[in-house]
Amino acid sequence: MIKVKIVRVNKKAHLPVYATAHAAGMDVAACLDEPVMLEPFSTALIPSGFAIELPEGYEAQLRPRSGLALKHLISLPNSPATIDADYRGEVRVILVNFGKEPFSVAHGDRIAQMVVSRVERVDFDEAEELSMTQRGEGGFGHTGISAVHPRTH
Repeated sequence: MIKVKIVRVNKKAHLPVYATAHAAGMDVAACLDEPVMLEPFSTALIPSGFAIELPEGYEAQLRPRSGLALKHLISLPNSPATIDADYRGEVRVILVNFGKEPFSVAHGDRIAQMVVSRVERVDFDEAEELSMTQRGEGGFGHTGISAVHPRTH
């Protein structure tokens, strides 16, 4: 387990916590003075009240919470949102309401998950061509959706 420095930029902040023993992501809660009403098809930038200092070679990703997505169509439009190791500002979450009803976000509501993981940096080697594979340039659903009869090329 790695150690990550965390600072409350707002004394009312709830720090991220793992909800279960084997959870991959920590719950991130809203840190608000008053509720924010998220109208249908609108976005809001929600503060968390904390900032983190990730070690070099790590990133944090903010991801939607499945219950909010399933029950209320609340998600993160830039999912996964990346927090770089050199960012020192408050962690804030962009929420979007894809639903037909307004959704209220209150202080302490768990609005996202945060997963911390290693990041491998690359050094690109520009080439004239790439090696051939069976898949080639196939993408964006080229194998179909059926598990019983996958499309083949």
